[in-house]
Amino acid sequence: MLRVTHHADISLRINGADHALSLDTRTTLLDALREHLGLTGSKKGCDAGQCGACTVLVDGRRANACLLLAVAVDGREITTVEGLAAGEELHPLQAAFIEHDAFQCGYCTPGQICSAVGMIAEAREGWPSGAADDLLAYPVLDDGEIRERMSGNLCRCGAYANLVPAIAEVAR
Repeated sequence: MLRVTHHADISLRINGADHALSLDTRTTLLDALREHLGLTGSKKGCDAGQCGACTVLVDGRRANACLLLAVAVDGREITTVEGLAAGEELHPLQAAFIEHDAFQCGYCTPGQICSAVGMIAEAREGWPSGAADDLLAYPVLDDGEIRERMSGNLCRCGAYANLVPAIAEVAR
């Protein structure tokens, strides 16, 4: 049986550093991050884009890394949870998650934090959500709006009661 493999040479800018990789064209961004670059902050939860544990930022926008092929993000800016802190100084959302005890097992936390960073940026740009009464009004990030906008990130432990106040503290 003839087995054909296809590799591509790509360049990813991850957390401010350039990485040249030669990958099978079927490699997901999540697998490239975890298996080829040793960046294990993004988690493989469902591997089907339903849980959000793998959420990263691609050019500042939220994305499920398990659904993206690495070749599709060639040359784009990727930010993982490892790239949010400024040296030893935590990102405000990381600090708020600690302050509000917004995690239990912590498995979903990197995806929750990256998603929250992207969500706050979307709201500040005026993107409406399914919870908005007026799609043309500037969004107000009340608790209901935060829950709606974060609904793509699941927490198996049910730490939502602490997640929302942590995000709200930074968003407001």
